[in-house]
Amino acid sequence: MQQTFTTTALATILGGLCISSAIAQSSLPDPAATDPQKLGWMQGFPPAPDKLVQFANGSSYQFPRTRWSFSHSRELGPTANVWHGAGHAAVLPQALQSLDDLRFKDGKNTEIRWADMLANTYTDSVLAMHKGKVIYEKYFGISKPYLPHIAMSVTKSFVGTLAAMLAAEGKINPADPVTKYIPELKDSAYADATVRQVMDMTIGVQYSENYADPKAEIWDYARAGGLLPTAPGYSGPKNFYDFLTKLKKEGEHDQAFAYKTVNAEVLAWIVRRASGQSLSDLMSERLWQKLGTENDAYFAVDSLGTEQGGGGLNLTLRDMARFGEMMRNGGQFNGQQIIPQEVVADIRKGGDPAKFAQAGYKTLPGYSYRNMWWVGHNAHQTFEARGIHGQRIYIDPVAEMVIVKFSSHPVAANGASDPVTYRAFQALANHLMK
Repeated sequence: MQQTFTTTALATILGGLCISSAIAQSSLPDPAATDPQKLGWMQGFPPAPDKLVQFANGSSYQFPRTRWSFSHSRELGPTANVWHGAGHAAVLPQALQSLDDLRFKDGKNTEIRWADMLANTYTDSVLAMHKGKVIYEKYFGISKPYLPHIAMSVTKSFVGTLAAMLAAEGKINPADPVTKYIPELKDSAYADATVRQVMDMTIGVQYSENYADPKAEIWDYARAGGLLPTAPGYSGPKNFYDFLTKLKKEGEHDQAFAYKTVNAEVLAWIVRRASGQSLSDLMSERLWQKLGTENDAYFAVDSLGTEQGGGGLNLTLRDMARFGEMMRNGGQFNGQQIIPQEVVADIRKGGDPAKFAQAGYKTLPGYSYRNMWWVGHNAHQTFEARGIHGQRIYIDPVAEMVIVKFSSHPVAANGASDPVTYRAFQALANHLMK
């Protein structure tokens, strides 16, 4: 297996924050030249050999083929369905505006247009809402309104929300030790951790997401979850559960924020154990059916059918917008209180910015992390769900605005696109508040 494949593959699907070194050291390709429709990926019956996108040979994780694969995860690996229910879809009222020429200054102080930001961040689809109405909706390349796209680490915010809902019902006590729910972790890094520390990612665990290190624990996580092929004779963990029980402690808990995908997997395990349901069934029952979604969602799963809680959720843009709008409205949507208002208020309150600051996110000054949501603590009280390669639910309560965005940026870490994306979002908020 070539190192280029393994590094890119992990950067794509794990929900961590890394940069593919091969791309980071060179200039970014022209977005228009990477349009999957124009390049002809997987077109024809059968596709030409040089147009194939496949899991087994790693091509599904190689840019620009990711501009196709991010919208076709179900064809590449096993999944678990999230049923949208038998009811009618909740209407998303429209009041469309022409925003392509909205101008603002990027991180280099150069004036650019909203449309330029979309192109330069390799946007696959984007939708903006203001005061409950869709004001902008665009699809590029092979994207379609009914085609789910992988959400990467946006998945974590769904898992964190479900956990917070169970906590509000008394089925989970965040102050409890993790081992109350998962005694199987008694000999792991989580033996003396609390559920709250997992929810806010203040866990001291020996787990590296350094993709340049072939001995980093992230490789074992990927192989255990079926995210990478295994070599003949492989004897390591064969599913997420087995992998998590072998994690060792490093440092102390509750000292600093440390973004590590395995914490989301532990929280997903707690949620399953406390609810007695799979993530797929719980999300369908508690969120997808009540939101009045248009389409089923789905999770990537390991060999046991265990959903990847750290980055495996795939959903459509409009349904993600419904979820974001519900969060903006304090958990209320489709004529009902879907999430308790106090749960959303707790997320918006955020965590400890001092603990977060130790992680060194230069594009997120003043932020904190709470229940697997990123909280801005700024004048617009923004909070968001973020996923590598540019996946985003961005909520601005002051501007009464929600933006959802799917992308396939060649650089995994959102630090590559944050300087222009945030300025665009702020410019739109200011425009709407005039």
